[in-house]
Formats: sequence, C-alpha cells, structure tokens
Amino acid sequence: MVVDRDLCQGHGVCESEAPAVFSVSKQGVLTILDESPGDARWAGVEHAVRFCPTGALRIEDNGSAAAAPTDEDG
Repeated sequence: MVVDRDLCQGHGVCESEAPAVFSVSKQGVLTILDESPGDARWAGVEHAVRFCPTGALRIEDNGSAAAAPTDEDG
C-alpha cells in the first residue's frame, strides 16, 4: 500500500473501512498499522482505497501501484 501524503487530508475513511490496517490521529496523520494484511482484512483495504475521498491510497502489486478505480473507469 502507498499513501500519497500530499493528497491525504486525514478524513479517516480508511480507518473506518479497515481499522486493523489504518489509523488516523486526531491531528489527521495516517499510519499504516499492517503493511501486509491477510486475506481476512483485504476487502476492507480495497474499500479504503476505493472510498478515500482524496485518492491518497494505492495498492502495490508486484512492484507496481494501482490506484483505486473511479466511477469513470466502469
């Protein structure tokens, strides 16, 4: 997972979608708690990436990063 710190505004959507993986402080600073979440947590991570209001999260797969799909992507 990759966080674009320039885009992240600390809304906390990621934390609400995957609280075992993401934590957002009261100051709005995102911390990734689990860099390699297992299958049981993966759906929450995908939701966090997809619903991040600023698009600050990406999922890395084999060295490349994939951004969350937008509504325009279909």
